[in-house]
Amino acid sequence: MHQFLIEPMAPIQLGGYDISFTNSSLFMVLVLAAIWVFMLGGMKRELVPGRWQMAVEGVTGFINNLMSSSVGPEGKKFVPLVFSLFIFILFANFMGMMPFGIVPGGHAFTVTSHLTVTAVLAVLSFTTVLVVGFWRHGFHFFSLFVPHGTPIWLMWLIPVIELFSFLIRPFSLALRLFVAMTAGHVLMKVLAGFVISGLNAGSAVITPIVVIPSLALMVGISVLELLVCAIQAYVFALLTSLYLNDAVNLH
Repeated sequence: MHQFLIEPMAPIQLGGYDISFTNSSLFMVLVLAAIWVFMLGGMKRELVPGRWQMAVEGVTGFINNLMSSSVGPEGKKFVPLVFSLFIFILFANFMGMMPFGIVPGGHAFTVTSHLTVTAVLAVLSFTTVLVVGFWRHGFHFFSLFVPHGTPIWLMWLIPVIELFSFLIRPFSLALRLFVAMTAGHVLMKVLAGFVISGLNAGSAVITPIVVIPSLALMVGISVLELLVCAIQAYVFALLTSLYLNDAVNLH
């Protein structure tokens, strides 16, 4: 589980608090640098766009269409927020899959495999929903917990269920991303351990029975994990857009 340990790289103490620059901080900086390079290279505004510009325009257009279909015309106001969440999660997930282990003493660090990071992203999304909801509708925002057509005799139960479902949203957002990334990396680590242990055993029997199947399965799961990286970023953006739709349109 060494790949999940947060280790200080530049110990810093301030007022009795540990604010050291860690490997987690380093990979967040690397993620932001990669996003900056990606966006800078794709914002040339050329009349005939190249592949890089088309890639950036494709991602921004994808999020713009997502917000328009989920929220409506007012969804464009929230494109910068949802795009930022989507692109950060996407790059952070992919950065954790990079083969930094080929460098002696190095290994990849997936910042989205830590609940503290995913929780901050989820709280940012949920707080935006609350601010938008109360800003637009005031206390009428509470009508979200009373679905249209609710029978009078169920008014004591349905709002409680709807409120609980609403409050569980940030937890589901944070846990879904955290669990998906952690489980994938743990599984790849286990399979890699089988391969290494089998090779070190030097047995002609263990190699075809354990090493080769484990290696093949590890390659397949690595490809699947790349797909999961993109899907988890999309799911986070999609759910955020649906929650914003509730705040804007109260349904």
